[in-house]
Amino acid sequence: MVREKAKVAKKTVSRSLIAYINPSNKIAEQYRTIRNNIQYASDGKSIRSLIVTSPTEGDGKSTAAVNLAISMAQRGERVLLVDANFRQPMLHKVFSSPISPGLSNVLTHQMEFSDAAQSTEVEGLDLLTSGITHANSADMLDSHTMKQLLLQLSSKYDRIVFDCPAVLSAPDTNALVNKCDGVVLLLRCGKTTHGKALEAKQALSFAGANIIGAILNQKNVR
Repeated sequence: MVREKAKVAKKTVSRSLIAYINPSNKIAEQYRTIRNNIQYASDGKSIRSLIVTSPTEGDGKSTAAVNLAISMAQRGERVLLVDANFRQPMLHKVFSSPISPGLSNVLTHQMEFSDAAQSTEVEGLDLLTSGITHANSADMLDSHTMKQLLLQLSSKYDRIVFDCPAVLSAPDTNALVNKCDGVVLLLRCGKTTHGKALEAKQALSFAGANIIGAILNQKNVR
């Protein structure tokens, strides 16, 4: 049983890092295409800070966020990947990193960003994990401190990619969207219903999000 769980975990991590582990893979190529489409997806304005989210949990948005960030770093950009999902953080598992210190520690003034950020095995890619979970996570993302942190990060990195909670599961993402340049909505084929996709789009738009596009995940081309 332990071995089986280890195999599943290894397979999950490999899929989450496919743009790095196997850059010639077709899926990795698709992430590079999405990366290129994102670059000037908003009337010629460069998308510097990007949120990746989905209508509901379990759609694969963390995998998409990781591989988009890797693809950007592979182009020679300085990229920061941020786990803004305090409720179900995943990125520390993908990169086998400690969950804390992280974003919550920075936003609660426990430490400076420079002390919380971690380098990764991917050249040009840094990671800011979620940190310890807080009950007032939406308030932290909606704070003046978050806004100031974004200004600081924008002067240090070419791209900042946020892995955020599902739109319809928590108010956290909507608290952050109007502070970032763009939002990508991930939809899972066979799982995301038309109604949920539309509901998520409306919620993001109401919060002031610049929705630059959607990614259809798990699509069977046949």
